[in-house]
Amino acid sequence: MGPMSGRVAIITGAGSGIGAATAEAFGRLGMRLVLVGRRESLLREGAERLALEGVEALPIVADVREFADQAAVVAAALDRFEQIDVFVANAAVADFGPVDTADPEIFRDVITTNVLGVLYGARAVLPAMYAHGSGHIVIVSSGSGRSTYVGEPAYVASKHATVAFAECLRLEIAPKGLRVTVIEPGLVETPLIHVWEGSDDLVVGVTPLSPADVARAITFAVEQPPSVTVFEIALRPTSQI
Repeated sequence: MGPMSGRVAIITGAGSGIGAATAEAFGRLGMRLVLVGRRESLLREGAERLALEGVEALPIVADVREFADQAAVVAAALDRFEQIDVFVANAAVADFGPVDTADPEIFRDVITTNVLGVLYGARAVLPAMYAHGSGHIVIVSSGSGRSTYVGEPAYVASKHATVAFAECLRLEIAPKGLRVTVIEPGLVETPLIHVWEGSDDLVVGVTPLSPADVARAITFAVEQPPSVTVFEIALRPTSQI
């Protein structure tokens, strides 16, 4: 029964990868969870695994690209748990390839998911956090938000945007006692890095981080006392230069 026991967290992109690992880590802290994603089967399987460990988890199918969906997630979380302490904006997609031959619809999907999905989440949850008098928004960005390279133009642009938004958000909500953390991992072994043929060639010879590595960093940030904000955490595989 630690300080996070009983707290409530919403996690987007919770069906796999970093989101699923964060749910497991939060569950070990005794937190109550809302698992959000687009694949119902993965969310239900995750909730069932957590239930075996005594963790209360509510799976909700939603699309972070739609503000109405995110607002409905917040409403369902409040109806079930009556509060929201942590919101982890983790859902993301990626592109791969040169700009001149890219599918414009993939650009749209990356930006709406990775950028608007984060903004919509913050917009949906902040009124409840303000009413509660506390809250912590964790934005899972990327090392791609701090460096540029050829191969994932929309993804790089989206992650730069989320790093900038995290700082804007911190400046706005810190006076109200709320916290923001932005997580910037390098290569992580998740389904995201294998979506596009050839994308693995961007990081030849690198041993990726595991999703659990990133989840530990998120847990470290949220476990800090209310007077402490860990704003930015950059994680890299030791072999990634």
